[in-house]
Amino acid sequence: MSLDPAIAARLKRTTDGLVPAIVQQYDTGEVLMLAWMDDEALHRTLTTGRATYWSRSRGAYWVKGDTSGHVQHVRSAALDCDGDTILLKVDQVGAACHTGDRTCFDADRLTADPR
Repeated sequence: MSLDPAIAARLKRTTDGLVPAIVQQYDTGEVLMLAWMDDEALHRTLTTGRATYWSRSRGAYWVKGDTSGHVQHVRSAALDCDGDTILLKVDQVGAACHTGDRTCFDADRLTADPR
């Protein structure tokens, strides 16, 4: 099986065939991470209810939590108005970041100087 052609037709992919996926905690709105998906990763995510991504560094698919136990149960998926970003709302079990932090956006906070 493959990704629904109607969904596939709406995706605007990078030259590598990928679409960024923003991952958000479904009940709090907390932004957890950004990952990459191709058509197969999105298909697996939509059909299994487990977040599946394409690892650019490993060159392989990975199901979030298969090795760490920090599972993402997908509650909803949406495509933005341009078709170039996916929003996954998940129920995150444990840390979302590979560093062990709850979110990938905890460690390096930037400050703005609004002059």
